[in-house]
Amino acid sequence: MGENKGISFFEKYLTIWVLGCMLLGILIGQYLGFIPNFLGKFTYAEISLPIAVLIWLMIYPMMLKIDFKSVKNVRKNPKGLLISCGTSWLIKPFLMFGLASLFFLVVFKNFITPDLGRLYVAGAVLLGAAPCTAMVFVWSNLTKGNPAYTLVQVAVNDLLVLVFFVPIVTFLLGINKIFVPWDTLFISIILFVVIPLTAGALTRKFMIDKKGFEYFNNKFIPKFDNITIIGLLLTLIIIFSFQGKAILNNPWHVAMIGVPLILQNIITFLFAYFVSWKAKMPHNIAAPAGLIGASDFFELSVAVAITLFGVNSPVVLVTTVGVLTEVPVMLLLVAFINKTKGMFDKNE
Repeated sequence: MGENKGISFFEKYLTIWVLGCMLLGILIGQYLGFIPNFLGKFTYAEISLPIAVLIWLMIYPMMLKIDFKSVKNVRKNPKGLLISCGTSWLIKPFLMFGLASLFFLVVFKNFITPDLGRLYVAGAVLLGAAPCTAMVFVWSNLTKGNPAYTLVQVAVNDLLVLVFFVPIVTFLLGINKIFVPWDTLFISIILFVVIPLTAGALTRKFMIDKKGFEYFNNKFIPKFDNITIIGLLLTLIIIFSFQGKAILNNPWHVAMIGVPLILQNIITFLFAYFVSWKAKMPHNIAAPAGLIGASDFFELSVAVAITLFGVNSPVVLVTTVGVLTEVPVMLLLVAFINKTKGMFDKNE
């Protein structure tokens, strides 16, 4: 896979860029309030059009990398895929819901109101209900994970998002008496998964047919390097220009939100990684199996949160904190994977 070149400068320091954009957004909201007020005028069906465009910029380049023909290779290593998908869809969303409910409604109940706690749980659910797609290519490469397996897993998860995301989110939010219309959730999936997925697939087919696979993989795909991250950072500036007052009034909330998110990343990873070890999977399969379940499809989570609850909602704040915490956590997990490779020597 041509995109596996290790972690780029932008990706390596993503947490720093995220913090900087959060700060810039807050300052814009405080001192240049006319900017978010102006951008707030461009909405359709409660969807912020500027943010929608930036989210498409984030998601489209990653969809270019997906080769759905690889799904037919699932049968070559079904055990690893079953472990990874089982973790991602049967454990991860419910673990996130449980941890978020525990911390936001019980442990931190003296610091946040029950209503705010339920909204924070909703944001965590949106993060936990979809496993990562794009950044897993980076994390897997840093652990020398099997690129073919990683590609298959990403392709399968993009298809499973279409099936499982809406019912899981509807069910878990309903437990907390936060009811969202199915049609709005389906519209979100169509806008932020189906459309960029289709556009990516059509672009991929057209470019490969016209220029060949080598050109597409080694010349065309690299043209989009960093566009996803630039789109993410610009989105965060806009979001935090709206969220700034809430954060300045409650700065510790960002730290509180991070606790269950980080715990979910670590616990989900450890489960999938050690089940893979027990199942005698090779290290280069166990690594991406653990990583894809641990990380979140935060681009989709941010988009859906804005669509359902509006850009000023605390739900959106939780999904953006997920961006902030995930990169350093995943880098720590990558280091752990590389140090524990010896455990899998008998499985190779």
